[in-house]
Amino acid sequence: MTTPPPGLRERKKQATREALREAALRLAVERGPEQVRVEDIAEAAGVSPRTYNNYFASREQAIVAAITADREARIAAAVAARPAGVRLADAVAEAVVEQYTNTGEREHEALLLITTRTTLRDAFLDATANIEPPLTAVIAERLGDTGAHTARVLAASVAAAVRIALEDWLRPAGNAEDPRSFGAGRLVVPSGSLPDQLRAALAPLAPALDAAERHTQP
Repeated sequence: MTTPPPGLRERKKQATREALREAALRLAVERGPEQVRVEDIAEAAGVSPRTYNNYFASREQAIVAAITADREARIAAAVAARPAGVRLADAVAEAVVEQYTNTGEREHEALLLITTRTTLRDAFLDATANIEPPLTAVIAERLGDTGAHTARVLAASVAAAVRIALEDWLRPAGNAEDPRSFGAGRLVVPSGSLPDQLRAALAPLAPALDAAERHTQP
């Protein structure tokens, strides 16, 4: 699948989005997220608050986007790049683990913010839904013309599994068994191995991914 290069308008939009998310994270690290307004982010990025609202619905969304940006596209690209002989289930798991664990200093700074702010945790978890559209396209291409509906179901399931893994990994301190504790604003201490959490959450999807592949084989 060959994607045509973006036009000038699209490149400008992408540059604006990048400027906004970079400014959001920088200001959040410098001042603390609660001290950052949408107007501050817009000014730092050289755009108006109205333009900001065309790209992000909240400051939390922009802050989180600085570390999750393009991750969904990279996951889809990694799956597409796997040789045809690699199981789809393995390709998906490897791509997800790689993109969620290959982090740098900036991601660690952002994670520190996320683990201490409920609103940022919520935005971080909500961002997993962005995995679905590009992964749907890649899975559909691999399954062929008859796999469009199946691909969407599978991609949505992958996104849900990733969210569950992250919820388990970012479980607030206290009563880990109480689902209400996740939104209670308690301190989060990442627990266990994130790669292991991701693989465990994705494992139940392997039979469905295998079955979809077998259905397309002659």
